[in-house]
Amino acid sequence: MNIKLKIMGAMLLACALFPFVHQAQNQPAQPGRPAPTPTPTPTLGLEQGYLEFDTPEFTLKLVKASQTIAALQPKGGNGFDFTPADRLERRASNGHYHLGDLTIRVRKGNTGEWKEYSTTTARKPVNALSASGQTLAAADLSPTLPEDCPVQITRSWVVENGKLALRYELKNKTSEPLQIGALGIPMGFNNHITGRNLQQSHEICSFSDPYIGQDAGYLQVTRLKGNGPALVVVPESKTPFEAYQLLNEPMRPAQTFEGTFAWMAHSQAYAENEWKGVEQWNTPTSATLAPNASRTYGVRFLVTDEIRNIEKTLAANNRPVAVGIPGYVLPQDIEGKLFLNAKSKVASIVAEPAGAITIRKDKPTSKGWQAYTLSGNTWGRARLLVKYADGNQQAISYYVIKPSAQAVADMGNFLFTKQWFVDPNDPFRRSPSVMSYDREADKIVSQDSRVWIAGLGDEGGSGSWLAAAMKQFGQPKREEIAKYEQFIDGVLWGGLQYKDGPNKYGVRKSMFFYSPADVPGFQYDPSLNWTTWTSWKKADAESIGRGYNYPHVVAAYWSMYRVARNHEGLVKNHAWDWYLEQAYQTTKFTFSRNADNRNRRRVGYVELGLMEGDIFLMVLQDLKREGWTEKANDIEALMKERTERWKREAYPFGSEMAWDSTGQEEVYAWCDYFGYDDKAQVSLNSIIGYMPTVPHWGYNGNARRYWDFLYGGKIRRIERQLHHYGSGLNAIPVLSHFRKHPEDDYLLRIGYGGTMGALTNIDREGFASVAFHSFPSTLKWDPYTGDYGPNFFGYALNAGTYVINHSEFGWQAFGGNLKRKGDWISVTPLDALRTRVYLASRGLWLTLDAGRFEAVEVNAKTGAVRIGLANATPETPQARLRIEQPAKIAGVGNYRLREQFKQEREAFVIALKQGTTWVELSNER
Repeated sequence: MNIKLKIMGAMLLACALFPFVHQAQNQPAQPGRPAPTPTPTPTLGLEQGYLEFDTPEFTLKLVKASQTIAALQPKGGNGFDFTPADRLERRASNGHYHLGDLTIRVRKGNTGEWKEYSTTTARKPVNALSASGQTLAAADLSPTLPEDCPVQITRSWVVENGKLALRYELKNKTSEPLQIGALGIPMGFNNHITGRNLQQSHEICSFSDPYIGQDAGYLQVTRLKGNGPALVVVPESKTPFEAYQLLNEPMRPAQTFEGTFAWMAHSQAYAENEWKGVEQWNTPTSATLAPNASRTYGVRFLVTDEIRNIEKTLAANNRPVAVGIPGYVLPQDIEGKLFLNAKSKVASIVAEPAGAITIRKDKPTSKGWQAYTLSGNTWGRARLLVKYADGNQQAISYYVIKPSAQAVADMGNFLFTKQWFVDPNDPFRRSPSVMSYDREADKIVSQDSRVWIAGLGDEGGSGSWLAAAMKQFGQPKREEIAKYEQFIDGVLWGGLQYKDGPNKYGVRKSMFFYSPADVPGFQYDPSLNWTTWTSWKKADAESIGRGYNYPHVVAAYWSMYRVARNHEGLVKNHAWDWYLEQAYQTTKFTFSRNADNRNRRRVGYVELGLMEGDIFLMVLQDLKREGWTEKANDIEALMKERTERWKREAYPFGSEMAWDSTGQEEVYAWCDYFGYDDKAQVSLNSIIGYMPTVPHWGYNGNARRYWDFLYGGKIRRIERQLHHYGSGLNAIPVLSHFRKHPEDDYLLRIGYGGTMGALTNIDREGFASVAFHSFPSTLKWDPYTGDYGPNFFGYALNAGTYVINHSEFGWQAFGGNLKRKGDWISVTPLDALRTRVYLASRGLWLTLDAGRFEAVEVNAKTGAVRIGLANATPETPQARLRIEQPAKIAGVGNYRLREQFKQEREAFVIALKQGTTWVELSNER
C-alpha cells in the first residue's frame, strides 16, 4: 500500500527525487505554528574527541568519552560507512543507541521483578582502561550505569586474527546469584533515509537482515545499492542470536527510518512480560552469575566483498552455513533438501514441534557438506534444531504449507465464499465483489476509516479481488469465474472504473468514502475515527489520479482474457477480445496526456515504476501475438517514453514514498525489454540489497517493507513485514534475470524464496493475510487481507519449477521432486500452476498457455528433453507450449519439437489425450 504519510507533506511526483520527512528540529518558529522541538542536550561527549584505529579490515573511530563507534568504514569501500556517522550529532543525546552500548535485565535469585539497565539512559564518560596487544580500547562502563546496577560491565574492542570484535565482560558485584534475563547488543547501522534523496540513500545507507539462528545466527548489513562490501556480524563467546528487538529511542521509527534493533542473547525477561504468550523463534533463555563470577559476551565483525559471498565468508571464518532447497517454505508434497557446512560434525538434528518435519540423513557431498532430505508433516511454523559436536546450536526456521496447488485452491474458495460480498442495497455499489476480510472477526471489512480498505481501492482494498483474478489465471474454476464475471460487469466496469464520459477508463481511488450527506440513511460505524485524512470524502474517492490503482484493473482484464483465449466454455459474458481491449484501453488511459491541460499526464505517479507493472509488458506481448500491431505500437511508445526517463536517472525507481521496494519490478522489466542493461542491473542490485537469503522462512527472499501495516493491516504500526507483497513482486525480475544467467544460483535462491513466501500468507482454510508481524511481542499473521493481492500476482506470474545442476549439491529441483535414473533426470513439477519449467543447465524455458506439465525429463549427457503433459479436460483439450532459450550456453543449440505441430500466437498446439501425452525436443547445434 503506497499512500502518502502525513508527515511527508504533499505527495510528490517522480520528478521530485527529494521527498523528505519533515524535520521540526532546529527550525525557527513560524506564526500560528507551535515552536519546534528543542534539540536534546548532547551527552555522548563528542566534544572530547575521538579515538581512531586502522585495523586489517576497517577504519574504526570511537567516541573517546563513551568508546562507542563513531565510524566503521570497510577497507576498499571508498569511504563508505556502515554507521550513521553523519547523523552522530543528532544522535548524541540520552536514549540513542550506538554500537558498543548494552541493555540488560537482571534480578537477584530466580524470582521477582526484573530490573532494566542501559548504557544510554543517563550517559556519562566511561572509565577508560589500559589497552595493549590485541585490545584497541577498553572501558569500565560503571559511570554510565545507575549506581544500583549489580553488574560491573567491562567492554573492549579487540582485533584478533585480523578480525574486529566487541566484547563485554559481566561480573556479579553482589554476594547473591544474579539472573540475566535479557541481554541486548544494539546494532546501530545506517538505515537513516530521512532527509536524503534516492541517490544519497543508495550511496550512504544500509539495511540489516537478521538470521535469528542461535549460535549460528548472524546479522548481515548490506548497502541499499546492493553492490560493494557487506558486513556480517557473528557471535563469539557463546552469544547466541536468540531474538531481534526494536529499541525505544527518542527518534521514532517512520517510513524513512526503520529503527534501531538489538541482538538479544537472552530474552526470558521479555518472554515473561511484554512477549508473554507469544511463540518465539527460539526458546527464551537466561543465564545465572554466581557471586563474583563473570561471563563474557561478544560479536565479531566480518567483511565480505559482495552480498553473494556472505556464506563463503561465514564458512571461511568457521561459522556454520545452512542451505535449504527450495528454501525454507516446505509444501507437504515436496522433498526438501538441507545442506550443512560446519567445522564440527552434527551431533543431532530434531524438528520442533516433534514430528513436524521428517528428517532423513543422506550421504555427504563431495566437499563434506552434511546432507538431509526433509518432508513437511504438520502445517505451520516449525524449526530444525541442530546440535553440533562442539556444543553449538543452530536453529533453522521453516514454514510447512499444504501442497501449493491445494493452498491456492483453498484461497480461491475462501475468496469466492467467505469474502464474496452481496448486498444489492449497498449505497456504495460494491456488490457483488470480493472484498477485504478480517480473520480475527471472521467477517468482511465493510467499513474502515481508511476508506480504501472497504472501498475496493488502492492496494489495501484491491488486494482481494486482484488475488481472485490471478487465481483464475493460474487455476481457472468454472464457478469462481462465473462470480468474477459478475464482479467485472457489476462493479469494476462502470463502478470502480468509469465506463463513459471524459474519464472513461479512469480508475477511482475508492468505492467507499466518508460523506454522510451523500449516503442518507447509511450508518457509519461510530467506533471508528472518521476525522483523519484517511477518511476520504466522495470527491476524493472519485479521483482518477493515483497511478498505482491501474495495474490491478489491467491484471483483472488480462487474466480473464487469458482464460477465455486458452480454455473452452469457462468465460461467458464477453469474448476474449473484449477483455484484451479493456486491458489495452486501460493501459493507454493510464499513461495518456491531457491536451487541454498543457499536455500533462492525466494520472499521477506514472513516471514511476508501478507495482505489478509487469502486467503492461504481458499485455504488450499478447497484443503482438494477436496481431494487434497498431495497439501494440501505442503501448510500446508509451513505455519507451517512461523508460527513456529512467535511463537518465541514477536510481530510477522512485515512489510516492521517500524510499520504496515497489518500483524496481517494473523498472527492471522495461529497461530489460528496451535493452538498457545498465539500468536493469541497477534495479536488480537494489533488490539484492534488500532481499536476503538466510535460513529462516520469514526473512529468506523477503523484500524489505515496514510501513504498510499502517495502510493495509489491522495492527497499525511501523514494523518489518514478513512476506508482504514486496516478496512476490520483487521475485519477478530476480528470476527473470536468473533465467538469462543460470550460473548465478544466488538469484534463484532469493527469487524462489520470495515466490514461495507469498504462499505462507494463506492459512489452512484459505484466508490470505497481508503479512506476518515480525516484532517478538506479536509474531503472527495480521488479521486483515489488506494488500495481499500484489503478492499473489507475483506468485502467479512467477510460479514454476526450476531444475539446476549445482556444482556442490548436484541435480536439484526448486518447486518439484527430482529423480535420476542413469543419464535421465526426471522432475515432477509441484508448484501451484505447473505451467512453467526451467532447465538451467540448458537455458531452456518451457511454458504452457494451456495444459499442465506432469513430468519433464532431461538427459544429462545428450541434452535431449521429454515433456509429459497432463490429461485433457473438457475446458482444456489442447496444450499450448512455448519454447524459449533466454540463456545462451556454450555447447547448447536450438531446441525443436521432433514432431510437427501447428503454431498459434507463438505457441505449439498439442492435442491432449486421456493419460500422459509425451512430446520430445531435440537439440540442434
